[in-house]
Amino acid sequence: MTIVGILLVMLRYNWQLTMLALLPLPLTVYLTRKLWKAMQKRLHRFYHLRSNLGGLVNTVLSGMRVVKAFAQEQSESDRFNNKSTTLFNAELVVERTMSTVFPVLGVIAMSGTFIINYLGGYDVYHNYGNDPLHGMTLGTLQLFLVYLGMLMAPIQGMTRIADWVSRSTTAAERVFEVLDTEVEVADDADAVRMRHIHGKVELKNVRFSYDKNRLILDDVNLIVEPGEMIGLVGHSGAGKSTIINLLSRFYDVSEGAILIDDVDIRQIAMSDIRSQIGVVLQEPYLFPGTVRDNIAYAKQSATMEEILRAAKAANAHDFIVRMPDGYDTWVGERGARVSGGERQRISIARAILHDPRILILDEATASVDTETEKQIQEAITRLVKGRTTFAIAHRLSTLRDADRLVVIEKGKIVEVGTHDQLLAKHDGYYRKLVDMQQAVNKLRDEAQLVES
Repeated sequence: MTIVGILLVMLRYNWQLTMLALLPLPLTVYLTRKLWKAMQKRLHRFYHLRSNLGGLVNTVLSGMRVVKAFAQEQSESDRFNNKSTTLFNAELVVERTMSTVFPVLGVIAMSGTFIINYLGGYDVYHNYGNDPLHGMTLGTLQLFLVYLGMLMAPIQGMTRIADWVSRSTTAAERVFEVLDTEVEVADDADAVRMRHIHGKVELKNVRFSYDKNRLILDDVNLIVEPGEMIGLVGHSGAGKSTIINLLSRFYDVSEGAILIDDVDIRQIAMSDIRSQIGVVLQEPYLFPGTVRDNIAYAKQSATMEEILRAAKAANAHDFIVRMPDGYDTWVGERGARVSGGERQRISIARAILHDPRILILDEATASVDTETEKQIQEAITRLVKGRTTFAIAHRLSTLRDADRLVVIEKGKIVEVGTHDQLLAKHDGYYRKLVDMQQAVNKLRDEAQLVES
């Protein structure tokens, strides 16, 4: 509006001089567009390098114990210095370009002032004395220069837009890459609402692969009745965790179907599925906050009485009350201020309070000592009652109480039965796994005996 208004006034006083003053404008616009394209390339590289440096810092700080354990401090320091130097040089290129081009654009844009000073001054000096009616007066020239100064300020500001827009759009592109990523698993348009799941689960001719080159699950068929506990057994990479991921609908099957209460999981509203599935992981995640906040995470409206009841059922109440602030104790980032066994029991309390119809236990007692494992196992025994449960464990002894064990080998179900039934098969997969684990335990016990 300022530009348009001033141009109208200048054209009224002297349109010829106004057009001469605007002669540098097309060149300014042309150079600004060229600069924009060049700056976007440089800024893309700069933001990419800055992202890499941030990723490196995050990775190294997260793995600080490993870095120190293997004495790699100097190596990581060198990596950081190399990346930060590359980032510095990239930013230097950007800033040098800005510092060189914009002053040049400013001079070009202001060259209109030089034109008016020269031609207007010439007109005042040579013509006004001879032809006062048609020559330019000194006052008119001064008025023109003031208006031109007012005109050039927003025009020069617009040349800086190339800098602002280049930086903003390049940064925004990186954000929109994430925002515009298509959702791989989404609710069907006619999703069925199931606010109360009974817990029957059926895998029907399920095939799945994370990529087209390798089939993870191959024609898996299994029916699990409500309240039944299923132990998933097999070597690493056999497909146990994949079944859990499909059941939680982190992925959709490539072929076949997973049914919950005889309804295809893809036709059920995702919020209804996940709100009725509880998960206890091998490495439980605690959010920064208090013990109480973490237990009540899945049920924000939980009363203190409900939280206490869940903590007691998870064998967590005793160690929580011994903490400095009890249930208001801050657990730190990722639960760093509590031990692994305590984190596990807090996560079990969270699952108990959530009261899911389907429960997933993924190596829930893997990385704890014997005494803690016993306490966790007691809590899990209370947790699984009346729920359809899928349990993964490498310690096969923890799955003795499962209603059925499902042995998976290379993406196929090779055996199904109770612990005793499968153990009775001398050439069976499960029997081989048990014998192998007993042999490893024996060697470990002998090694401990030698050390003592």
